[in-house]
Parts: sequence; C-alpha cells; structure tokens
Amino acid sequence: MPSGSGASETFRITLMIVMAVTVIRIAWLAGKPFDLYPDEAQYWIWAQHPAWGYYSKPPMVAWMIWLTTTLFGEGDVQARLGSPVTYLVTSMVVYAIGSRLFSGRVGGWSAIAFATLPAVSISSAIISTDVPLLLFWALALYGFVRVREDGLSTRQTVFWWSFVGVAAGLGLLSKYAMGFWLLSGLIFLLGIKDERRHIKGFLAATVLALAIYAPNLAWNIAHGMASYKHTGANANLHGFAIHPTEFLTFLGSQFGVFGPIFLAALAYIVWRWRTVATDRRMLMLIGFSLPTLAIMLVESALSRAEPNWSAPTYVSATILVVAWLELRGRDLLVQGSVVLHLTLAVVAFGGPQALKAWGHPLPAKFDPLSRLRGWQILGQAASTLRLQAAALPLLGDDRETMCGLIYYMTPHPFDMKIWNPGHTVNNGFEMTQSLPDKPGGSYLWLTARPLDAQADVTSRFASHVQVGHITVPIAKGKSRQLTGIILKDFKGYGEPTPSKR
Repeated sequence: MPSGSGASETFRITLMIVMAVTVIRIAWLAGKPFDLYPDEAQYWIWAQHPAWGYYSKPPMVAWMIWLTTTLFGEGDVQARLGSPVTYLVTSMVVYAIGSRLFSGRVGGWSAIAFATLPAVSISSAIISTDVPLLLFWALALYGFVRVREDGLSTRQTVFWWSFVGVAAGLGLLSKYAMGFWLLSGLIFLLGIKDERRHIKGFLAATVLALAIYAPNLAWNIAHGMASYKHTGANANLHGFAIHPTEFLTFLGSQFGVFGPIFLAALAYIVWRWRTVATDRRMLMLIGFSLPTLAIMLVESALSRAEPNWSAPTYVSATILVVAWLELRGRDLLVQGSVVLHLTLAVVAFGGPQALKAWGHPLPAKFDPLSRLRGWQILGQAASTLRLQAAALPLLGDDRETMCGLIYYMTPHPFDMKIWNPGHTVNNGFEMTQSLPDKPGGSYLWLTARPLDAQADVTSRFASHVQVGHITVPIAKGKSRQLTGIILKDFKGYGEPTPSKR
C-alpha cells in the first residue's frame, strides 16, 4: 500500500488483496478439508424450507444457504460459499468506512486487517449467523457515518437514515446481537451533546429496522417464542454469582479472535481514551466497539460467553486500531499483525493435516478441526444400515447427530423422529419431529449412546435387535460412534419396562 497512492489506486490494491484471500479460501474449501459441522447441517436443513424463523436463530443464514445452493447446486462448498464471499463484501465496506473517516490508506489497511483477522479466517471456513451479521453491522455503521456528515440535503438525510434502518433490520434477521448496534448508536448520540440532534433520525431508522424484523417476531409469537427462549437459555444467567475462570477464559480467547497486537492496542486506546476524546471519529468507533465487548465480558463473568459472541466489536475496532496506529506512524505494527494473523491461519488450518502426514497426528483435544470430521463417512455408513433394516423410519435422540445424518445420508431422511419422553422443546427437532406418544410402529434407531445407556429407549418397545455398529476415527484417541438398533412395536413412553432381544 504505497503512501502516495491515490484513492482509485488504493481501492484497486485493497480489492485485489481481499479478492486474492477470498479465492484462496474458496479453493481451500473446494478441497473438502472437513465436513459440515452439525450446526451448519442444521442451517442447510432449514434452507430446504425458507421461512421467517427457526427454532434457535433468525432466518438469514438459511436464506443465504438457500441462495448459494439454488444457484450452484448441492454440496459442502456450495453451502458454505456465502461465507467467504460475504466477508469479501464486508471487508470492502470496512474500507469504505475507514476511507470516509480518515484516508484511503487507513481504509485499505483496515479492510486487509479485517479480512485476515483470526476470527474472520475461521468464520470464512464455515457458514454461521455471524457472517451476515457482520456485513449488516458494517453497512449500518457506514450509513451512520454518512448521515452525520455536514451539508446533506433533506433528501440525502432521509436516504441515509433509511439505509441505516434497512441494514439494521436485515442485521436483526441475521442475529439478535444486532440489537447491540442499536444500543451502541443510542449511547453514542445521547452521550455527546451536539450529536443529540441526530436522535430523531436514529429513532426513525430504528422503527424501520423493527418493521423489517417484525415477521420474525410474528413467527416467534406463533411458535411459543422459541428463538427467544433458546437465546435466553444460551445466556444461562442465574443470579449474580461470579465465575472468574469463565471470565478469564473468555478474555484470553479474544487475543485469538482479534489478534494479540490489535487487542493490546485496543486496550491501550480505551485506557487512554482521553487522548482521543477530541477526535469525534475515534469516539464514534469506540462507541460501536465497547458496549458489545463489555456486555460479553459481564456475561462471561456471570455465566459464560463463547469467543465469537464479541465478533461485532471488531468491525469498528479494526478501523479504530488501524487508524490510531497509522496516525502515529506505527504502520509496521498493522502490517506485522496482518502477517501474524495469516501465519496463525495457515498453522491452524494446515498444521493438523501436515502433522498427520508426517506421522504425528494431534491428539483430539489439541485439534480444533476434529469436531468437523467424520460426519460424511458416518452418514454413508448409516445409509447402508438403513438398507439392511428394510428402510424402516429412522429414530434419533441427539440433535447434533441427527443434523449430521440428515445432511449426509442418501436419500436425506428429513422425516427422522427424535426420542422425547419428556415432551420438551430444547431444539428444532423436538419442536417439530418428536416421536409421538402413540403406541405402535417400528423404527431403526441410530444412536451414539453406549450400550449401558440404551435401556430407557429399548424398554419401550416389544423387542429390539442391534444390526450394526459404526466407528469413524476422527483424531488421535477419538472416534465417532453410531449404533443401529431395530426397535419393534412402540409401547408409548409410559414407565420403562424390560424388553426382550
């Protein structure tokens, strides 16, 4: 990124670099380095029936998979294709924000830094709700930057507030964490006296966002507030007990999410925030960084928080850190961070395979990709078991296993039932595909349970017989297990009684 580059040249260089990273990611995915994780398979299952909502998430991720698989056909790469492509677009929106606030050079390095963040490298390899969330978060932030510029006509102001509202609404349809964006914007506007003139427009944009989001609210009302209950259960807040280990674990994970140099720089900027207090641009970026991160830190202390829950923080934080370092002549730290992040990505994604090829496979607990292996082989073997069982209807007892089987078995057993004696609704299958408490019917039960944990199911059938057992090695010292059991003549859930073999 030459210091004297013009705007068009900076844009061209930035786009070429981010596109190159994206092409490499897509090519790597095309090599099928690992299978779809059950959560991804679940989103694919949802995508077969586009709707305004699903048990645990808003609909955007399923819509993305529906689009890419409709355009390019079925397959793991097609299901995940929206992820690297969307991050390309998000990175260029980051470029636009950085360029608008500071300079093309800051925008360029911000885009490159964002595209290569450790969290983005990992997220680009899978399809998740964070992918569309970060795009719409960045778009809403860009609109927020534009609408606050001086000299806008009434028409332009209405356009940019509408832009903000649409982006925020689509963000809410992606992940409920988009609500943190609205909270951040409101805190920023209320906290600075001469920004309060924008509150009326911001509230109008919020109303538009909620109107766009309303169909998902209607879906939840019609389905017992399923998504909200799941989100609340994930938060797992019970009282005000402090969990220092969870807090430190989450805090430490952020060095891996944002990178050690960038996170240290962010912490220093926040600690010395008065040094940037006169720079409204810096304050705005801090305002869209800290609330989400602070909420997640509190959440981790009171209960737990997954590392990626703070991801929206780093859209604005990337621009903030890059601009702060660039303006102080510390551009080598920016460039060094990019190199470090790329190196970490190569090691994380290529290291386990390289060690395995050299005859030194990683133990499962040190292999971050082990959870994504073995599902396709498991599904193929389960398809063979189903043929041996005279194509009986399938019964499962675990959401993750069922997602992997439904995706990888051929033909896809979309009507697979789930064992649910408690009549609970803890996942989407229990909401729509619970085995009804109605005597009669025989099934092929596909379960990962060991033999000594099967009696509560087998006892509710007149007879049962094991027809196969599948073992799929996935990492050193770890394998994926599945047992096929034919269950005949369901008695109803009732009270467990012994069954005969």
